[in-house]
Amino acid sequence: MKSQTEYLWFNTKNKREIIHITDKVREIVKKSGVEEGFVLVSAMHITAAVYVNDLEEGLFEDIWEWLEKLAPYRKDYKHHKTGEDNGDAHLKNLIVHHQVIVPVTKGDLDLGPWQRVFYAEFDGQRRKRVVVKVMGE
Repeated sequence: MKSQTEYLWFNTKNKREIIHITDKVREIVKKSGVEEGFVLVSAMHITAAVYVNDLEEGLFEDIWEWLEKLAPYRKDYKHHKTGEDNGDAHLKNLIVHHQVIVPVTKGDLDLGPWQRVFYAEFDGQRRKRVVVKVMGE
């Protein structure tokens, strides 16, 4: 079995952003030489997420509106008593989740026709990373 681990680093301009990372993940898969297997893409922070969905700006707006309804920014989160102000970012991470596993077939990501991989930042403007781990034959 082969494996390859690389890290993607982000320091977003905004507190909240969605970043399309499919091409970067695909490059790492190709570099790994794995023909059949899986790639794990995991945000290594509890205020960020990785997900698979459609690359469409209107959908990004819908996602932000939906997340804000489910986990709105509020000043009264108990977490904020620790000196933090990002309680909503932790909750958004729980909703979206921190990682995905994508199949690798014939040396490439085996995604559906509209599927793309995204990094979602909920508490940005500081350096964070995503681990990309390719495993297979």
